[in-house]
Amino acid sequence: METVLSKLDEILVRVGRYPGKEELIEDALRALLRAKPELKIDLSVELYKKGEVSLSRAAEICGLNLEDFKELLREKGIKISIPSIPAKEVNQEVERILKV
Repeated sequence: METVLSKLDEILVRVGRYPGKEELIEDALRALLRAKPELKIDLSVELYKKGEVSLSRAAEICGLNLEDFKELLREKGIKISIPSIPAKEVNQEVERILKV
């Protein structure tokens, strides 16, 4: 037996509330994150752990400042990774700054 929820996406697209299922799902997820802000923390931590977002972007996603987000990662036992920059690039940047 089909429930109303199992038909909801099809109905909302058919009556023109959404152009397609993808837009409906995106809107539903945004509403879920607004209703349950704690999910933003889980989302941002997982995105950071997988290397899909930077430290600052992850902090922004969950609505924390950078230092508070770092503390959250420490509390969760998650290592903060520092991107490796080749020494040559660092030296070039230092030279560029010193010339200004």
